[in-house]
Formats: sequence, C-alpha cells, structure tokens
Amino acid sequence: MKFTRHTVSGIVIVLCALFITPLYLGAAEAGEYIAIRKEGSGKIALVLGKSDAEGKRDSDWAQNLDAVIRDGLDFTKLFTLISPPLNIKETGDKKNVTINFGALNSVGGEVYAGGSVSKKSGNINFEVEVYETASARPLLKKTYTGKEEQLRSIGHAFCEDLVELLTGKKSVFGSRIVFVSNKTSCKEIYECDFDGQGLEQLTNSRSISLTPALSPDGRYLAYTDFSSGRPALSIKNLEEKKTTVASKSGVSIAPSWRNNNEVATTLSFEGDQNIYLVNPNGSVSRRVTNSRSIDVSPTFSSDGSRMAFVSSRNGAPQIFIQDIQSGAVKRLTFNGKYNTQPAWSPAGNRIAYSTMQSKGETDLFVINADGTGLQQLTRKSGENEHPSWSPDGGMIVFSSSRQGKKKLFVMDSTGENQRRLLQGEGEEMQPSWSLFRK
Repeated sequence: MKFTRHTVSGIVIVLCALFITPLYLGAAEAGEYIAIRKEGSGKIALVLGKSDAEGKRDSDWAQNLDAVIRDGLDFTKLFTLISPPLNIKETGDKKNVTINFGALNSVGGEVYAGGSVSKKSGNINFEVEVYETASARPLLKKTYTGKEEQLRSIGHAFCEDLVELLTGKKSVFGSRIVFVSNKTSCKEIYECDFDGQGLEQLTNSRSISLTPALSPDGRYLAYTDFSSGRPALSIKNLEEKKTTVASKSGVSIAPSWRNNNEVATTLSFEGDQNIYLVNPNGSVSRRVTNSRSIDVSPTFSSDGSRMAFVSSRNGAPQIFIQDIQSGAVKRLTFNGKYNTQPAWSPAGNRIAYSTMQSKGETDLFVINADGTGLQQLTRKSGENEHPSWSPDGGMIVFSSSRQGKKKLFVMDSTGENQRRLLQGEGEEMQPSWSLFRK
C-alpha cells in the first residue's frame, strides 16, 4: 500500500496544536526552489524541531519520525543539523504558540523545520512547516499521510520534498540499490534502500548471479545467470515474479538498460563478443557494436542516444563512446592502461569508471563525456570497483576491499565522505543504483 502526500487548506496559527489545525502549501509554486546556499559554498544550516504529539502512542510515532528524518538528511551530507535552542517557541497559552526566529538566527540556523504527528481516520498524519529563519518566510506547509508501518516512507517523503525545495534537485530518497552478495555461500542478487536499510533477496538460483541492473521504471531486473553452466542473460519481471532467459547460444554478460524496453548486453552467438540490444522477452532487437574485438560493459546517456562501453579494439581495455543512431565511435580514456566499468551520470555530462593501478590497487575516476576534467576519486584503499551514480547525480555507490572483504561504500560525486553502506555478512559487489523511486 502506498502512502499519500497532500496539502489541505487553512493557515497555521499554532505549533503545539497542529494536530487540530489544517495546513496549506503557502510557498514555492511549481518549478520554484529556494537557493539558501550557492552550489559549492557549504552545507545548509538546518534546525530540526522535535515533532509535537499528544499521548504516548503519538509521541512514539513522532520520536520515530524524528529519527528517520534526521538520519535521512544526515546521509545526504547536504545539511549541518543544528539542535534547536531551548526558547525556540514563544508561548502565550496552548493555542497561541509562535516560533522564536531571533533564537533560531542566534544559533546560526538558516532554515527551520518542525511539525506534529496525530492519527486521523486510521492514518498517521505528519504535518510539517518549513521557514527561512532570516525573513521568517514560510517555505513549505504540508501534510504527509500513511499507515503506521509506513513511518519510514512518510519521513523520507518529507526529506525528498525538503531537498528539492532547498536545492532545486531531485534526491536519493525512495531510490534502491541492487548488488551481489555471497552471504549464503552462493552469489545472489539483493536489493536495499539508498541508505542500506530494507534489505531484500531478489534471486535464489543457488548458483552464481552477477551484474544486476534495474530498468528505469523498476519493473525488470536484468542480470547474468550461471545456473545453466554458462553466463546467460536473465530478465526478471519483479511484479509478476517471472524470469525470462535469453535463448541465444554463447555467452551473455554485463547487462545495462537503455530505456524501459531495451537492455544492452554482450552476446557471442555470432562469434565475436559484441554488444546487442535485447527486448524484455529475451529476443534480440539489434546489434550495436560491430568489431572483431571484445566489447563489454555498456552504459547509456540519460536520453539513450549515446553509449559508453569497454573495448579491446586498441589492445588493453579502454572506454569508448558510440552514437547509437550514426554508429560513430570515439575513444574516451587515454590515461591508464586498463580502464573498465563505466557508469554514465544521470545528467549525462560525466562518466565514472575504474582503473587498475600499480601494486594491485584499483581506483575510481570520473571524466567529462567530452574527455576533459579527469578526476581521481579513490586512493590507496585496495580494490575500488563498479561505480554507480545516485538518481540525483550527487553520490556514487561502489564496492571496495579497503577493509578486507569487498563491501559496498558510498561517497559524494567529488570523492568526499566515503563511508560503508551495509554491515552485513559476506562480500558485497557490483552495485547498481536504480533511477526508479518507490
């Protein structure tokens, strides 16, 4: 069951009794956003007030929501979270409570967010208000509604709106990451929330399942399956729980979705290992590359017009870009002797990839799609592989052996704030961050 997000009419007069006071969306028309900080100038100083509630059950919900929101916003690294001052509210009586913006400004808060939790018609109502503290201007007033078991989704829905309101960009909230783990002694595919929570096993082949990729709409999971003894393309319909195996002979490896109706993968049924487009039913749509070398690891620009891939056509593996319509190919990488695993950013302007370094290390780099702006993201930290961009382009998930076994890590797209994502057993590898949001 999906929760709903809606606004209701009325003007907020009291804060401590918001559970009986309707709210309205009084700022930020469609397309507007509030540029609190210029890009690159630092984090947004945000004061989160504790949610008001009456009764123990409502208070428990409010406490849980506060923890979800705080953890979620802290994960993005976009905010400096400031504890609210003791005199944040000025009270005449219970029905006349105002926000002390002077106190908020005194602690350096640029934005204030506060709300209340109550139960109405069997649903939890989370009513929120957000202000720019310097001007006391309301930025957002909104009600989020859902069942008790949807508290996490309710909190993240508010976080998603807040990030988009203050930055003008989409966020990671609601997105999922698929990856491979051998925690059951077999390599199976798992899925988790953007922050590592909500872990779910997607395959149970009791064999080897590799290189997972979700379609942009989240309906299909494509991956390489070894159940038959050879690497074959499998496409699982996650809604119908049905799996289709491509019937072409030879090998099939490393799928990547061009759009909801086409997945690219390397096939060898015609001899050479080239890249083909395949339909969700497993049938081949058309051949994309046509070389006598090995072409693997396709990844597409956001509009699907260009494909980056790895090829041995000039000797050691390097990354190339091909125009899908014309077929024109140009080499992208020249630094490094072994460049693989490209991942195109959602904005379409940058490509992340891995490079084998000396002394057995593998590091991640990012480069502009025109070949300029090369930047190294990881250094002296073991094997760092399989980068994948978050839907907003602000973060990258990857696997790293820096702590011994391969584990999933996330970092800012600049290489900052590198930290481990999961704390599970076994090794974790080959992550793919889905563009689809639940």
